[in-house]
Amino acid sequence: MSDREIEIATFLTNAGWGEARQQAFPGDASTRSYRRLFRGTETAVLMNAPAQAEAPACPPEATPGQRAALGYNALARLAGPNLAAFAGLTEELTARGFSAPRLLAADLPGGLLLLEDLGDDLFARAIPAGADETDLYRHGVEALAAIYRSSFPSELRHHGGTWHILDYDGPALLAETELFLDWFVARHLGRDISPADRDSWRAAWSAVFPALQTDATGLALRDYHAENLLWLPDREGPARAGLIDYQDALFAHPAYDLVSLLEDARRDVAPELARAMKAHFLKAAHLSDAAAFDAAYAVLGAQRNAKILGIFVRLAIRDGKPKYLGLLPRVARHFLTDISHPALSDVQALIHDLAPELEELAGG
Repeated sequence: MSDREIEIATFLTNAGWGEARQQAFPGDASTRSYRRLFRGTETAVLMNAPAQAEAPACPPEATPGQRAALGYNALARLAGPNLAAFAGLTEELTARGFSAPRLLAADLPGGLLLLEDLGDDLFARAIPAGADETDLYRHGVEALAAIYRSSFPSELRHHGGTWHILDYDGPALLAETELFLDWFVARHLGRDISPADRDSWRAAWSAVFPALQTDATGLALRDYHAENLLWLPDREGPARAGLIDYQDALFAHPAYDLVSLLEDARRDVAPELARAMKAHFLKAAHLSDAAAFDAAYAVLGAQRNAKILGIFVRLAIRDGKPKYLGLLPRVARHFLTDISHPALSDVQALIHDLAPELEELAGG
């Protein structure tokens, strides 16, 4: 066995799962990997996140310049392989009654967690199999609203690790939008980005981010969509939405995760369902200024979709995962809708100059 397999075997033995049969999960877009374990009639999930697999996370007091020097994870405030983030957030979410997978065993320095198995019934699978789409999305929205109404500490101390939940600040938001320039425009379209282009881009986006200050921030899980939500109909209320992939959570405007859910890169959400779920969220989250929320929703939708267009191209070119290119037309459609909001007029003009091909792509 490799050194890593020996470490995994030791961890599982210490947790009482050393004799369990193992089955690998399909890979995702991260450096983490997962295995389902079978022990008699019981199952569990192993998360394997080697500690040196990615650039370091953001130190709480780091300046934007220091974050840039550390790398993209620090600049965009991503947890990377730091399992203190996932472990701490898991404990805080489950303590409040949300359906994150319970931690069964943890070795944070070793990059290993043993988790409750929440099953395979992802929203994205349950709906085509016959589950009621509106009911599932309503529960997903109610879970979001309940998370927003809950308070979370900024410092988490669990299983010997410490993690700080930081703000989704301007430098992080801006760094993510620049993935669109560096990968979609420069690498996918083959267009040179001049220093003046980049300066104009940063200025236009920085001018719209104040729209995100209209509502109090709350915990944003940051990757909240139908392939990261599990349908748990035997549970009650918001707990029916099983949560995974939330280690990058930050404090952000409450529209962020709602945009992630309703402007899904991987599946179509009918406009009438999206409108109904947005209205349901406003009511459930006790938010009253719909116009201000719509502006923030558009800004965060545009920001997120700019990032996704860049990430999907990067996954295809750098990481050899061309399947993500097939998702670009849907993301482009979301992006063009978002930037049509009056709050984003200057951003829209820039994007039309830098990437006029988006219109054709969105029609694909």
